[in-house]
Amino acid sequence: MSTTPNPAPKSSAFGRYFFLFLIGLVVGAIATVMALRAIEARKDHYPDAVMTVMQAHVGQLKASTEANRCSATDILPHLQALRTMSNDIEPAFGDLREDERFAKHASQLRATLDGALASPPLNCAGAGAAAGKIGEACKACHQDFRG
Repeated sequence: MSTTPNPAPKSSAFGRYFFLFLIGLVVGAIATVMALRAIEARKDHYPDAVMTVMQAHVGQLKASTEANRCSATDILPHLQALRTMSNDIEPAFGDLREDERFAKHASQLRATLDGALASPPLNCAGAGAAAGKIGEACKACHQDFRG
Protein backbone atom coordinates (compact mmCIF):
# COMPACT_ATOMS: atom_id res chain seq x y z
CA MET A 1 0.00 0.00 0.00
CA SER A 2 1.37 3.19 -0.98
CA THR A 3 0.31 6.27 0.79
CA THR A 4 0.73 9.58 -0.77
CA PRO A 5 1.92 12.27 1.56
CA ASN A 6 -0.46 15.07 2.19
CA PRO A 7 0.65 18.11 0.33
CA ALA A 8 1.78 20.96 2.55
CA PRO A 9 -0.87 23.60 2.98
CA LYS A 10 -0.37 26.45 0.62
CA SER A 11 0.61 29.59 2.45
CA SER A 12 -1.42 32.58 1.60
CA ALA A 13 0.28 35.41 -0.23
CA PHE A 14 -2.02 37.77 1.62
CA GLY A 15 -0.58 36.71 4.98
CA ARG A 16 2.99 37.33 3.83
CA TYR A 17 2.17 40.74 2.42
CA PHE A 18 0.21 41.70 5.50
CA PHE A 19 3.13 40.67 7.73
CA LEU A 20 5.56 42.73 5.63
CA PHE A 21 3.15 45.66 5.74
CA LEU A 22 3.05 45.49 9.55
CA ILE A 23 6.84 45.35 9.76
CA GLY A 24 7.09 48.35 7.43
CA LEU A 25 4.54 50.23 9.50
CA VAL A 26 6.44 49.63 12.75
CA VAL A 27 9.81 50.51 11.19
CA GLY A 28 8.30 53.66 9.65
CA ALA A 29 6.80 54.77 12.97
CA ILE A 30 10.11 54.24 14.76
CA ALA A 31 12.01 56.14 12.06
CA THR A 32 9.50 59.01 12.23
CA VAL A 33 9.86 59.31 16.01
CA MET A 34 13.65 59.25 15.73
CA ALA A 35 13.62 61.94 13.04
CA LEU A 36 11.26 64.18 15.03
CA ARG A 37 13.40 63.84 18.15
CA ALA A 38 16.53 64.69 16.19
CA ILE A 39 14.85 67.81 14.81
CA GLU A 40 13.61 68.79 18.29
CA ALA A 41 17.08 68.30 19.78
CA ARG A 42 18.52 70.86 17.36
CA LYS A 43 16.01 73.50 18.43
CA ASP A 44 17.17 76.24 20.80
CA HIS A 45 15.25 75.80 24.04
CA TYR A 46 16.81 78.76 25.85
CA PRO A 47 14.06 81.34 25.05
CA ASP A 48 11.29 78.93 26.02
CA ALA A 49 13.10 77.98 29.21
CA VAL A 50 13.53 81.59 30.32
CA MET A 51 9.85 82.36 29.72
CA THR A 52 8.71 79.12 31.37
CA VAL A 53 10.70 79.78 34.55
CA MET A 54 9.50 83.38 34.71
CA GLN A 55 5.90 82.26 34.17
CA ALA A 56 6.27 79.71 36.97
CA HIS A 57 7.50 82.37 39.41
CA VAL A 58 4.73 84.79 38.48
CA GLY A 59 2.26 81.94 38.98
CA GLN A 60 3.70 81.17 42.41
CA LEU A 61 3.56 84.85 43.31
CA LYS A 62 -0.12 85.00 42.37
CA ALA A 63 -0.83 81.71 44.14
CA SER A 64 0.77 83.01 47.33
CA THR A 65 -1.36 86.14 47.11
CA GLU A 66 -4.55 84.15 46.57
CA ALA A 67 -3.68 81.82 49.44
CA ASN A 68 -3.15 84.86 51.70
CA ARG A 69 0.50 83.93 52.23
CA CYS A 70 2.07 87.32 51.69
CA SER A 71 4.96 87.48 54.12
CA ALA A 72 8.38 88.50 52.89
CA THR A 73 9.55 84.88 52.96
CA ASP A 74 6.73 83.94 50.57
CA ILE A 75 7.02 86.86 48.16
CA LEU A 76 10.66 87.96 48.01
CA PRO A 77 12.17 84.72 46.65
CA HIS A 78 9.89 84.89 43.62
CA LEU A 79 10.58 88.57 43.04
CA GLN A 80 14.32 87.96 43.30
CA ALA A 81 14.15 85.00 40.92
CA LEU A 82 12.14 87.06 38.43
CA ARG A 83 14.69 89.86 38.63
CA THR A 84 17.55 87.44 38.05
CA MET A 85 15.79 85.80 35.12
CA SER A 86 14.96 89.17 33.59
CA ASN A 87 18.69 89.63 32.95
CA ASP A 88 18.50 86.67 30.55
CA ILE A 89 15.75 88.05 28.33
CA GLU A 90 17.97 89.79 25.77
CA PRO A 91 20.52 86.95 25.52
CA ALA A 92 17.72 84.40 25.16
CA PHE A 93 16.13 86.26 22.28
CA GLY A 94 19.29 87.07 20.34
CA ASP A 95 17.43 87.98 17.14
CA LEU A 96 15.47 90.67 19.01
CA ARG A 97 18.39 91.99 21.03
CA GLU A 98 18.94 94.96 18.70
CA ASP A 99 15.26 95.93 18.55
CA GLU A 100 14.68 99.13 20.55
CA ARG A 101 11.11 98.22 21.49
CA PHE A 102 12.22 94.85 22.81
CA ALA A 103 15.05 96.39 24.84
CA LYS A 104 12.60 98.97 26.20
CA HIS A 105 10.13 96.27 27.29
CA ALA A 106 12.90 94.25 28.97
CA SER A 107 14.19 97.35 30.70
CA GLN A 108 10.67 98.24 31.86
CA LEU A 109 10.24 94.78 33.35
CA ARG A 110 13.54 95.09 35.21
CA ALA A 111 12.55 98.55 36.48
CA THR A 112 9.23 97.17 37.71
CA LEU A 113 10.99 94.32 39.50
CA ASP A 114 13.61 96.67 40.95
CA GLY A 115 10.81 98.85 42.32
CA ALA A 116 9.10 95.85 43.86
CA LEU A 117 12.35 94.72 45.47
CA ALA A 118 13.28 98.22 46.67
CA SER A 119 10.04 98.50 48.61
CA PRO A 120 8.79 94.94 49.08
CA PRO A 121 5.07 94.45 49.49
CA LEU A 122 4.09 94.17 53.14
CA ASN A 123 0.63 92.69 52.65
CA CYS A 124 -1.38 90.77 50.10
CA ALA A 125 -2.79 93.92 48.53
CA GLY A 126 0.75 95.14 47.87
CA ALA A 127 1.83 91.74 46.56
CA GLY A 128 -1.20 91.65 44.27
CA ALA A 129 -0.40 95.12 42.99
CA ALA A 130 3.23 94.12 42.35
CA ALA A 131 2.12 90.97 40.52
CA GLY A 132 -0.27 93.09 38.46
CA LYS A 133 2.51 95.50 37.44
CA ILE A 134 4.77 92.60 36.53
CA GLY A 135 1.97 91.04 34.50
CA GLU A 136 1.37 94.32 32.67
CA ALA A 137 5.07 94.61 31.80
CA CYS A 138 5.06 91.04 30.47
CA LYS A 139 1.82 91.57 28.57
CA ALA A 140 3.10 94.71 26.85
CA CYS A 141 6.07 92.83 25.42
CA HIS A 142 4.01 89.80 24.48
CA GLN A 143 1.51 91.97 22.61
CA ASP A 144 4.30 93.46 20.51
CA PHE A 145 6.39 90.37 19.86
CA ARG A 146 4.36 87.26 20.46
CA GLY A 147 1.47 88.16 18.24
